[in-house]
Amino acid sequence: MNIIIFGPNGSGKGTQGALVKDKYNIAHIESGVIFREHIKNGTELGRKAKAYIDRGELVPDEITIPMVLETLKEKGSKGWLLDGFPRNMVQAQKLWEALQAAGMKLDCVIEILLPRETAKKRIMGRRLCAADNNHPNNIHIEAIKPAGNVCRVCGGALSARADDQDEDAINKRHDIYYNDVDGTLGAAYFYRDMAGAEGFKYIELDGSKPIPQIKEELLGRLG
Repeated sequence: MNIIIFGPNGSGKGTQGALVKDKYNIAHIESGVIFREHIKNGTELGRKAKAYIDRGELVPDEITIPMVLETLKEKGSKGWLLDGFPRNMVQAQKLWEALQAAGMKLDCVIEILLPRETAKKRIMGRRLCAADNNHPNNIHIEAIKPAGNVCRVCGGALSARADDQDEDAINKRHDIYYNDVDGTLGAAYFYRDMAGAEGFKYIELDGSKPIPQIKEELLGRLG
């Protein structure tokens, strides 16, 4: 099964993506990891990408798309879940064209819906446990609200990541994601408008629901 997943930072996209990966035994491919691995391995595409990154410039789609495709082919022999790409309408169109040209079928696109203000509160409410960062604690989510200043799971000390408290940085990321014309939501809607006619599903999920409820709905609709 080949899947693209969309969702704003704070929507639980990573959690749901991990559940899908485990259920279907497919590769969870994150866009940031693709760049890091190509650069670390010194591939031709990695060297070209690094030259742009070192100059503080965005890596052009002519390099990014082949990188993504190569990674999907190498790691996704049993299927893949693509997370964090495409980020805009142009990338969505170019990725679709590249998948078609490579004969790679797209089975499903998942969009996790969450109001912008709720997403920001969730990000700013995240707390990290000193004993285990994977212990879920968030002061703005009732189901995983910590007990005061200690971890709800183990009682360890809690802290907040500096970037989670940077409203300007969060707003900039969300400006890109919630742009439904040519931003990330625009990319999602590009696939939504083709779904069915092109043979793949488009699944919308309410990200404000409890994680187990979202999981149950998602896995039920994936089949």
